[in-house]
Parts: sequence; C-alpha cells; structure tokens
Amino acid sequence: MAVAETTINRPLSQLEKRLLDEYQDGLPLSPRPYAVMAERLGHREGEVIDTLQRLQQAGLISRVGPVFRPNRVGASTLAAMTVSEQRLEEVAALVSACPEVNHNYEREHALNLWFVATASDKDHLERVIAEIESRTGIPVIRLPMLEDYYINLGFPLHWG
Repeated sequence: MAVAETTINRPLSQLEKRLLDEYQDGLPLSPRPYAVMAERLGHREGEVIDTLQRLQQAGLISRVGPVFRPNRVGASTLAAMTVSEQRLEEVAALVSACPEVNHNYEREHALNLWFVATASDKDHLERVIAEIESRTGIPVIRLPMLEDYYINLGFPLHWG
C-alpha cells in the first residue's frame, strides 16, 4: 500500500539517478524550478519534467513538491484507523483517493491504517476526516502534532 510496485525493468539512466540523488531536498525556489534543475544537470527542462513523471508513474517517487512545516500553511494531522484485514485494501484505497491525504500506510498494531491529511484550514480538514469516517463506517482517531521535530529523510544513494 505505502510502496507502489515499480515498473522500470532496466537500469536507471544517469539523469534519473541524479534527480533521485540530488533533489531529495533543496528543490530550487524559482518560478521555474525544473528549468533551474535542468540547467544544473545539463539537460532540457522538458526532459527533467518527463523523467520525473516517468519515475512517479513507475512508483519510484511519490511526489515532487514543497514540504511545509506542519500547520504553518493550512492545517494537518496524523490519523489512525482500526480496519479489518478483509477491508484494509479497500479502505486504504479510499483514503488515498482523497487529495488532502499525503500518504497512508499499514502498521502492525490495533490501529493498523495510518495517514497524514492536510487541508487549507481546520474546518476543511475536519470535513475530510468526517467524510472518510462516513464513507468507511470506521472512526478516525486524530493525532495532532503537539511538538515538531525535523528529521531529514534524504539519504545518499549508492549506485554500485
């Protein structure tokens, strides 16, 4: 659920490797960030955009875009649900279909489906979660952040 199956059955190109390695964070702050990336990488803007779209379609990346500190722009929460094994795939797909849901994942716990939802404001966020509850018939436990910690999840890739 949290990891899509990949569909690239060939070695990654140098451009793909560099995009994955060099742009895990630090996306250029520019009206045309892909043009800046392309210039730095010695490629055309369209080629960078097409390559990122292929990587996303193949399931190697989930998204390209900014990450804002929680609740600095809009409202967000971590949430959890207890979902029967028989409904887990169905409910996870429903949750993932909400544009406000960044990601969801299964955990080995009574609360076995977790997700992060982000919306323009608290009222919108509450409507999204209420809609998930209504459509699934399962209560959602809201786990708002009380204190934030910055963890850089980027790491150097080794291409052997």
